[in-house]
Amino acid sequence: MTQLPFDKIHSFDHKAMATVFEVFIYSDDARYARQAADEAFQLVDRLEQDLSRYIENSDISRINNLKIGESTIVSLDTFECLKKCIELYQLTNGAFDVTIGHLVDVWLNEDNTLRQPTAEEVQAATQKCGLYHLALEEGTFRVTMEGGPVSVDLGGFGKGYAVDQMAALMCEFELHSHVIHSGTSSVLAGEPPGESQGWPLTLSNPFQQHNVVKKLFLQNEAVSGSGLQKGRHIIDPRTARPLQKDVVTWALARNAAASDGLSTAFMILDTDETESICRKRPDVRAAIIRDKPEEQDRVLFIGDWKESK
Repeated sequence: MTQLPFDKIHSFDHKAMATVFEVFIYSDDARYARQAADEAFQLVDRLEQDLSRYIENSDISRINNLKIGESTIVSLDTFECLKKCIELYQLTNGAFDVTIGHLVDVWLNEDNTLRQPTAEEVQAATQKCGLYHLALEEGTFRVTMEGGPVSVDLGGFGKGYAVDQMAALMCEFELHSHVIHSGTSSVLAGEPPGESQGWPLTLSNPFQQHNVVKKLFLQNEAVSGSGLQKGRHIIDPRTARPLQKDVVTWALARNAAASDGLSTAFMILDTDETESICRKRPDVRAAIIRDKPEEQDRVLFIGDWKESK
């Protein structure tokens, strides 16, 4: 394998969306790379103003304040982000759902420890979840609250969407060889740098002293992971209960938003459901590790895996 041309790889970072975005750009011109990175970070800041539920009067905050029957106009980016959420919601049969805020509130204390809600609390929260409660009107960018009302929290998906938009901007600058990540949970790679095989990445097993289970060389692809530390706080929208299994998952897809959403969904879905998604979407691959040493399939790779890309 050809070594990475480190002397031509320039890195830049920026705090936004409660994480650190980092950009690696392969270029002969460090100043031009810096200019492109600055533009990308400004884009992230603009997106945060629309997509964060913690910012007053953001698009998402205004949606969350709608009563049943009310609507609001949102930005193109917010509209496109919500459309992508609905597509994944449908693809995963509801396992991926950014409207489970009310369920999260009844299951988690303020310090994110689990509480034991009553059946009545869970039932009431369940009635206020489901992306099908939102209606999107093409052309006008109008979002209507038809049921619920729901509470939208884009979470990691919003960060993944931002990474995708940053990558598109890199291509506008004709900087096609780059890697962008949002806090390392989602990584998107463009063209490989120089003559290298791709941008190197390893997947490690946290259940076995972080031993490497797969080495990848990414190009024009994204990978995201969801794991043990967050697993017990992930709510299954279909059962309205927290996950009760120790599992780590990765999803590889053509964009970071999809890989982020699918990595969470793969924690919830069973093997057959995950295999079905990978058949429907040939660009999608899944890796699943279970903390059950007695099972031969505790490390499972689903989809068209190759040693390198």
